[in-house]
Amino acid sequence: MEQNPDSRKISTEKVRQKLTDAEQFVLVDTLTADHFSRVHIDGAVNACVFEVLFTENVKKISPDKNKEIIVYGSSNKSMDAVTAAEKLAREGYRNVSAMEGGLKQWVSLGFEVVGEDPTLSESTKQPPKLIDHNYAVDVAESRIEWIGRNPNTTHYGTIGLSKGGITLNNGQIGGSFEINMKSIKNINLEGDPLQPVLIKHLMSDDFFFVKMFPTATFTITSANPINEAISSESNFEVQGILELRGVKKDIHFLANASGEQCGEVKIEAHFDLDRTRWGIIYGSTRFFEHLGMHLVFDSITIQLRLITK
Repeated sequence: MEQNPDSRKISTEKVRQKLTDAEQFVLVDTLTADHFSRVHIDGAVNACVFEVLFTENVKKISPDKNKEIIVYGSSNKSMDAVTAAEKLAREGYRNVSAMEGGLKQWVSLGFEVVGEDPTLSESTKQPPKLIDHNYAVDVAESRIEWIGRNPNTTHYGTIGLSKGGITLNNGQIGGSFEINMKSIKNINLEGDPLQPVLIKHLMSDDFFFVKMFPTATFTITSANPINEAISSESNFEVQGILELRGVKKDIHFLANASGEQCGEVKIEAHFDLDRTRWGIIYGSTRFFEHLGMHLVFDSITIQLRLITK
């Protein structure tokens, strides 16, 4: 029985021998174009498996679906080459193999690579490098998104930051932020006459009592790195004090902090807050009966994106 194309593997050594013997096949580097320009196997062509047009790009390289194609990726820990082989097999390519070990194994065996930086040795699974520094929050680029819900609908919008900063010290993150409660905006009712009614309600003493408490503050009490976290996962556990409507309560959430790039550190987090902890009890069945259409769920979802410079 013919081997399933999805499961075909080929050793690094055999690929090297095929290149040495000048056999006729197509060697496809499945990593990003930027990575390919820095380092790749001599004779390979690039078709990034992460792009939507991956299979179309391979068809331009090799329209003959019977031709032998060997794909390779980063290492045996990465699914790039296997994913590429599976995609091509589903497109009808009949002679596709994935090189075992990827570039990492190729280099470890002393085989030659070419490119702008052929000595490049990096891993996407390395934690971000955070440089000790004081960073100011870019209030124009940063944003807080909120989502509130009731049994009938979902409302969402934004709140702006007034000021803030973070301090990076020996892998630890500290800092504080001031939130401008007067800047509450709603997005989902844009153009609806109910939009200003909702905003007025949110600013009233039923909710955030903005006239009395025009700002809220969040102060980080600890932010500990999560060991072995990869770049697509949350890599910090954050604890802090949120002062909202004059009430201070501790909160805890996971966040993703990027490594410094061009003088910036970006922090993203999303979590739920129980608004009643801060005395915002309007529409909560914990405190009122017979609410009817005025019932509002207790949890508010917060999406936080900080750009610091």
